[in-house]
Amino acid sequence: MTEPIYHLALATDWAEACRTGSYRTSTRGRTLEQEGFIHASRADQWEGVRDRFYRDVTEPLVLLVIDPARLGAPVRDEPVGEETFPHVHGPIEVAAVVEVRPVPTDGGPGTGK
Repeated sequence: MTEPIYHLALATDWAEACRTGSYRTSTRGRTLEQEGFIHASRADQWEGVRDRFYRDVTEPLVLLVIDPARLGAPVRDEPVGEETFPHVHGPIEVAAVVEVRPVPTDGGPGTGK
């Protein structure tokens, strides 16, 4: 497997992806079609994303561990502020997700890397 990338998802959005075969939520409240890509993170970035953008979420979150080699869409590292983040320029096929981890939504420690 190539170096995985990560995406925080509402458990309900992931359940819908499992029903349809592909995940199409870019980020909280925005679709792939609205944003033009799906936001992702590297192993050292996803907890910061959770802390900045998902701190007030009370419904269950999951961390999708994605093998980029299994994606049908290109992944590009693109600048966001002072950093670069991987962006998936198309839907994430369910088969590209190699692990799904529950994520605490209470501001507690993450699931590890």
